[in-house]
Amino acid sequence: MATNILLTLIITALNFLCIAFAFDPSPLQDFCVADLTSTARVNGLACKDPSTVKADDFFFRGLHLPGNTTNPLGAALTPVNVNRVPGLNTLGLTIARLDLAANGFIPPHTHPRATEILTVLQGSLEVGFVTTGPTYTQFSKVLEKGDVFVIPIGLLHYQRNVDNGNTVVLAAVNSQNAGIIAVTNGVFGVEPQINSDYLARAFQLDKKTIQELQAKF
Repeated sequence: MATNILLTLIITALNFLCIAFAFDPSPLQDFCVADLTSTARVNGLACKDPSTVKADDFFFRGLHLPGNTTNPLGAALTPVNVNRVPGLNTLGLTIARLDLAANGFIPPHTHPRATEILTVLQGSLEVGFVTTGPTYTQFSKVLEKGDVFVIPIGLLHYQRNVDNGNTVVLAAVNSQNAGIIAVTNGVFGVEPQINSDYLARAFQLDKKTIQELQAKF
């Protein structure tokens, strides 16, 4: 009896671990091209009737075109996701072109559901991520054309252009919807606002500075 109970507990624990560490579900058919007009609520997007699927459902043109970097970040993201390529639905993959003007940057952020891999196509990029506490160790690298860097799932990371000209990066994540939490927007830009007295204590800043940051974001 004791052996059976122990075995049951082990199996339950293994099942829990498999669920806890799962990524996007594996597809159960050749493809599930997203029906972008469907109102069905599923974990992903509803599938088109396979008889209506065309080659264009798996196609995107234009990733060679630079994005518009005339904004406060000096950065532009051109995503190739399920909304642009419906054939990506359920396949657990998204790519994007990242354009950074001189001094352009991406603020610190996390992707809660995906690992990210970056490949520099042009220019120079500083990229770094921070491990979880209590160590909070930073791993950073300046990447040149042809260099590749991996950012583990869920970890805080950033990118900035350290070239005198434009930098172009190809980014990929192993999720259909990686999610993004920008530290600045996630702390100072939420509605309703987080209590400014609390944030002043948490960031060791005066309340006026916190309120100015909340007004910006």
